[in-house]
Amino acid sequence: MMFTRYCRSILFTPALAVDRFARGQQSGADISLVDLEDSVAASHKDAARQHAEAFFSAPRSSSSRLAVRINAVTRPDGLRDLLALRNYAVKPEAVLVPKVESPRDLEIVEQVLGPACAKVDLLALVETPRGVENVHAIACATPRLKALVFGSADFSFSIGASLSWDPLHYARSRLVTAARAANVQVVDSPLFDMADVEGLRHECQLARSMGFSGKAAVHPRQVEIINQAFSPDENTLRKARKIVTESQARDFNICVVEGTMMGAPFVEAAKRTLEEFGPQEG
Repeated sequence: MMFTRYCRSILFTPALAVDRFARGQQSGADISLVDLEDSVAASHKDAARQHAEAFFSAPRSSSSRLAVRINAVTRPDGLRDLLALRNYAVKPEAVLVPKVESPRDLEIVEQVLGPACAKVDLLALVETPRGVENVHAIACATPRLKALVFGSADFSFSIGASLSWDPLHYARSRLVTAARAANVQVVDSPLFDMADVEGLRHECQLARSMGFSGKAAVHPRQVEIINQAFSPDENTLRKARKIVTESQARDFNICVVEGTMMGAPFVEAAKRTLEEFGPQEG
């Protein structure tokens, strides 16, 4: 398992829910995101763009990265979103691009945002059959792409499948493989039943076992469960320290830890875990 603090959790807050902005930022989510797309009716898009600016310009109250989900760049509202972002006094740290179906979608975002937003990270929401089929090209589209995000709801509806786990296993596998091949992160879709705590824990466990970096959230109460699921526990950290120590003692050759042979992939994973989540000693 590869752990990261970049995107264990992505929390969505509707752009019109201004009273929830502070709570979203203080939720502990790695990425706190204001949403201009699905949670905003077409007649309220202009107002949402104006409200969203306050999400970034208000005094920072947490260490969460602040992001925005725009509308699809194949629609006029998506282009309007990008033009509005260019004029924000405080730029988002990341832009989540929905319905990405080819590298061209991300190229359009980069071109429209221009030099004023050159340091903004990109996240690609893959949620259509075409997007899933082209996901390897999408993952390699630009160095600014930091993560793929799976959109289970739109994808399941588009292929006529159930929203349950098994029918979407193929799509999830393709996203994980493409992301890891391109050395970017990969985030699972949210569990939309906000009251199903055990269901959330179970889905986190399944996603983590597949190689996902994290999971999206639709309510602040989901964030702590997600962060815990995608973080190493003390036993994992202890074992990582032991792997690194034993490997160093053997000039980084193969070592045996707790009866298991540990080669270079295990050692590199242990090093990354300790760099992200804890010192190598103590």
